[in-house]
Amino acid sequence: MKVLLITFSFPPIGGVGVLRALSLAHYLPLHGIEVTVLTAKNAPAVSVDPLLLQQLPAGVDVQRTWTLDLPFRLRKAVKKFVSKRGAAAPVAMPTPSAKKQPLLRRLIADLLLPDPQIGWLPFAFPRAVKLIRARKIDLVLITVPPFSCARLVTKLRHRFPALPIVIDFRDEWLTSTINLVSFNRSERARHVAQTVESEAVRDATAVVAVTRAAQRELRERYPNQSAEKFYCVPNGFQSEPPVASRVTPIEENGRVIVTFLGSVYGSTDPSTFVAAVHSMPAALRARILFRFIGHVETAASRASLLSLGETVELKGFMPQAEALRAIDDTTYLLLISHDPINVSAKLYDYLGGAKPILAAVKPEGDVRRLLEETRTGWWADSEDVPAMTQLFVDAVENAPRLADTFQPDLKAIAGFHRAPLAEKYAELLHSLAGGNR
Repeated sequence: MKVLLITFSFPPIGGVGVLRALSLAHYLPLHGIEVTVLTAKNAPAVSVDPLLLQQLPAGVDVQRTWTLDLPFRLRKAVKKFVSKRGAAAPVAMPTPSAKKQPLLRRLIADLLLPDPQIGWLPFAFPRAVKLIRARKIDLVLITVPPFSCARLVTKLRHRFPALPIVIDFRDEWLTSTINLVSFNRSERARHVAQTVESEAVRDATAVVAVTRAAQRELRERYPNQSAEKFYCVPNGFQSEPPVASRVTPIEENGRVIVTFLGSVYGSTDPSTFVAAVHSMPAALRARILFRFIGHVETAASRASLLSLGETVELKGFMPQAEALRAIDDTTYLLLISHDPINVSAKLYDYLGGAKPILAAVKPEGDVRRLLEETRTGWWADSEDVPAMTQLFVDAVENAPRLADTFQPDLKAIAGFHRAPLAEKYAELLHSLAGGNR
């Protein structure tokens, strides 16, 4: 069976956004699937991690095409100009109506809908058509975001009416992502997003989400589509499944180290976290160190974190392997999310690390459910500053007893390894393509 995997970003670009596509390219060949990857040659990125390419099997062919996109820093400048918001703005607050924005800002924003990566489509579509025909592709798998790639579903459906096409939503779009991290939240932007998603869902053979909440959201949004069209295949971790919990002993008079892996941006806005840490009793705050490993998107977020003084370290981006090694000497892992539907891919690396997790999250979201099902940590509402303060106070006071109190469900954790998840995905793809092997 031959699959064309279309993904805008792919190694050597680094970050969690490339890991799902890389995992599929790594594991699907083990299940009778020949994978060709189509990706952007000059995709902007905050970081590169060439070591990720070592996970790519020799038989996987990566095709790279140009994109009319801006360099990463310039694109961030355009995003800031268009949205005119910073980290200090309330989380998930929509920007003003497009009619109230200056004309130039509105024109620039409307050229880049549904997102700035729309400039890849004039190159990606003809290359995809060529690959499908030349290599006799049995199925196309398109993973988003960027959500502009969802347009490829409808474009390819018009060209290949009988070809199985799967759209893979790594993030839910219309309820959460467009409010938390989209550069344009105008009425026109929302209309374009709704149109693009509805057409993609209509024209796809199957729709895959990474959380139960996102699967449910999509299924309820499109009741005219068969419920059997919507699937859930979670993200996972790559390291060997843990065989025991990993509790780091606290030396006498030593500090409790809490490590956050990943980018700090809209859905991980640190404002309430910072307020919660400031509210800790001084004696307990002196015993804890929060370590952030990853890109901090805005100057406002950086300044907010640095206001914590000696309670925080900003380490910047690290290649994935190095970042995961940082788990070894940490007491707790920190997760911050204001997203009620999506689950950060870093959570699964946290699960694989078998270290206790402190989570500031939405109570109704899947993160809370996963923590409780795997017994891997403790949580507080990410909008409830007093509750978050208590979470951190308890973490300091309970750290010496973690060997007794932290008892994760290792069998449940092992179920989130990428190998069994990819096997599940392969079974789905084979069924959609008629069992071709």
